[in-house]
Amino acid sequence: MRFSVDPWDPAYGASLVESEPAPTGAPVAADVEVPPDAWAPRRPPPATPLPPAIVFVDGVRRVDARTWIEDAPGSAQPGIFASYAAGAVRCDGTATVTAAVVGRGLFSASPAAADVETRAGRFRAHPAKDPSPEALVYALHDRMAACEVRIAEEARRRGDELLVLDGPLRTRGHLPDAVGVVKTHHVRYLPAELDRVVGALGAGERTPLFRVDAPPFSRCSWYLRLPGPDGGPWAGVVRCEIDGALAPARASALADRVSLALPRFASEGHKDSRAPQNLYPIGGLERDLRHRLGDAALVYRALRAASRAGAPGGGGGVEAAAGIEPA
Repeated sequence: MRFSVDPWDPAYGASLVESEPAPTGAPVAADVEVPPDAWAPRRPPPATPLPPAIVFVDGVRRVDARTWIEDAPGSAQPGIFASYAAGAVRCDGTATVTAAVVGRGLFSASPAAADVETRAGRFRAHPAKDPSPEALVYALHDRMAACEVRIAEEARRRGDELLVLDGPLRTRGHLPDAVGVVKTHHVRYLPAELDRVVGALGAGERTPLFRVDAPPFSRCSWYLRLPGPDGGPWAGVVRCEIDGALAPARASALADRVSLALPRFASEGHKDSRAPQNLYPIGGLERDLRHRLGDAALVYRALRAASRAGAPGGGGGVEAAAGIEPA
C-alpha cells in the first residue's frame, strides 16, 4: 500500500481539497492567460523583479468566555466575550511589526447586551444575527476583519510595497494590487482536467490565472505550490487572488511577482505545524498579536469579577485606546 501524509497539523483541519469539495456556484473563466487546453505549470520569467518590501496583514481572535444575557424575566440568550487583534509586518530584509490594533467585544443577539467594563478593558457590545454558535463566531470574525481592513488601508497609503493579506480578499478587494493568500481549499473552482495541473505543480510553480465572477466583486486567482516535503498532489498549495478588474497583462505580471516572492517565506515543519502554507511573517505576526491580547486566564478572571459585580459599561476601553472607532 502506498500513501502520503499531509505535513499540515490535523488540529487545524485539512489543508487539502476534500474528496468531494463543494463546487463554486460562480462563473469561472479559465482563459485569462491561456486557453484551457494550453494549461500547464508556469514559472515567473527570469526578468521578474522582486518587490523591495512586502507587507503582510493578518488578524487573530480568541473566545475568552461564554455567557448568558438575561433579556426578560426567566429568559436569557447566549453570547461570547472575545478578544481580537489585527496587524501588519513589513519585510524588507528585516521583519518589523508596523501596526497593530486590539479590541474586546461581547457578541450576542440579545437586545439587552451592553458594554462591560473589566480590569482587562471594556468589552463593547456587538449584535449577532441570531443566537446560534455560528452567528456569534461570525460576528466576532466580522469585527476582526474590520480591523484587518483598516490596517491594510493604512499600509497601502504608505507606499507601493507588495501587500499580502492572509485569507481571501472579501471586503478588502478595494485595496489596489492587494493579494489574498488562502491556505485551505474547501471550494472547487476548476474542472477535473485543470485540477490535474495543480497536482503537477513543482515548488515555485503556479497555474495560469482564472477569473471568478462572484459578488461582491470578481477576482483573478491562481494556485501556487510552496517548497516543502512531499505530501500528495495538493500539499503545500495555496490559492492567491487579486482584483478581477485588473487588465490581464497587469494581473499576470502581479501573479509572477507574488509567485516569485512568496516561496522565500514558506515555513518549515519543525518551526510551524501548518508548514509550508503558514508563511513565516504571518506566523510571527500571529504570535505577536496573541501576546497583545493578554493572558487568557487573567482576562477570564476579570470577566468573572465583572459578572459578580454586575459591572455597567463605561470608561475608555481597549478598542478606543487602540485607535478603532466604536461601532
